[in-house]
Amino acid sequence: MDHAYVNRFSLAALGSVLFAMLLVAFSNLVISPKIPAVPGYALPTSGAATAPAAENKAPPEEPLPALLAKADAKKGEQDAKVCQTCHNFEKGAGPKIGPPLWGVVGRPIASVPGFSYSDSLKGVGGDWTYEAVNKMISNPKSEASGTKMAFPGEKDPQKRADIMAYLQTLSVSPVPFPK
Repeated sequence: MDHAYVNRFSLAALGSVLFAMLLVAFSNLVISPKIPAVPGYALPTSGAATAPAAENKAPPEEPLPALLAKADAKKGEQDAKVCQTCHNFEKGAGPKIGPPLWGVVGRPIASVPGFSYSDSLKGVGGDWTYEAVNKMISNPKSEASGTKMAFPGEKDPQKRADIMAYLQTLSVSPVPFPK
């Protein structure tokens, strides 16, 4: 290749790079880029990165008795469909992946014979009250950290109350709601 062509190609490449740099500099003068106050992006699941701590607090949750007073068992039956993957709801039905939920409220925790409970759930002790069921439905891992239950939890308190209203119907002698 001739030296004249090498020089022409080199000057053309250098000129293109210089033109691009000038174009960027000019566009930055015309349209200045916005520099964020906090680097990074706010994820959809997180609050605003610059919001004060007072604004990040959730509103106080309504007390459980008030939620249960306006709970709808029919809605709870629909919301509990996801639970049927692992739990039986019929009277006398044996365990699936999880223990049966017929008559669960009022029953001792980790008490279904023949079901292999995790050690963390066995360590909870006590009976399944509406408060205990509410905690377990809201976040099973916080109630019993080593639980085998893969359900992430239901965050909506009214849906949890609806599910508990449905669970109340799954008993020969239902436990009344707390007052």
